Amino acid sequence: MNEDIQLITEIDKRSPIAEAYRSIRTNLQFAGAGKELKYISFTSATPREGKSTTISNVAITMGQDGKKVLLIDCDMRKPVQHKIFGLRNIGLSNIIAMGKTFDEVVQKDVYHNLDVLACGPIPPNPSELLGSKRMQDLLDEVKDKYDYILLDMPPILAVTDAAVMASKVDGVVFVIRSGAISPEEAKEAKKRLLQGRANILGVVLNAVPQARHNGYGYGYYYYYYDNDHVKHKKEGHHHDGKQNPIEMVRQGAEKLVLRFKSLRG
Repeated sequence: MNEDIQLITEIDKRSPIAEAYRSIRTNLQFAGAGKELKYISFTSATPREGKSTTISNVAITMGQDGKKVLLIDCDMRKPVQHKIFGLRNIGLSNIIAMGKTFDEVVQKDVYHNLDVLACGPIPPNPSELLGSKRMQDLLDEVKDKYDYILLDMPPILAVTDAAVMASKVDGVVFVIRSGAISPEEAKEAKKRLLQGRANILGVVLNAVPQARHNGYGYGYYYYYYDNDHVKHKKEGHHHDGKQNPIEMVRQGAEKLVLRFKSLRG
């Protein structure tokens, strides 16, 4: 496993950050109340905002909650899920472009209740493969095998892949690293998702944890923009598990991404 990418929901299940991922899981479950929410994609505006780490940890928490989960690495340009989980890079492109079957390449029980379909060899035409009938056939094939099917998509501003898949999933989660993008970039990312007929479920804003001496809390910060588009830095701390970390994420994200729907509805 890549030491730079930690699956904290498995390594340190009692940490505040692991609790934040469980809160995301719970909010997603509420978002699906009364309607089917099986296929969920995760994307970001730009690279290195933490979408792949986020989706892998959310997938683990769903499995820990007794749900059967399939995680598909659809980032056919810079796939990382096989590195995160320490797996062979065989999977999606082998099925779509090389005729392999799902059962031949899926890697089962990577963690409790979690199967992973890695990207496989990087193809020359990712958008065409993701938009193909074979991709749709695969999604149809696995529908009844899993409670949740999570798709790790490329950044929306970098390539068209996430927009191509937007209408094929039940909802999209948008991941932002605090201070990494401007309001204009966030608005453009949202615009492209909606042009692809995406159902935007909400936003996850990555906070920056800072260990405290007593070991029972963490500091965080996020950047937000006021009405004059001036950037400000907001700092705070969390301790004793009394404040829900996802609420900090939600409040910061609402300011940063300019009225995206929250994960709560």
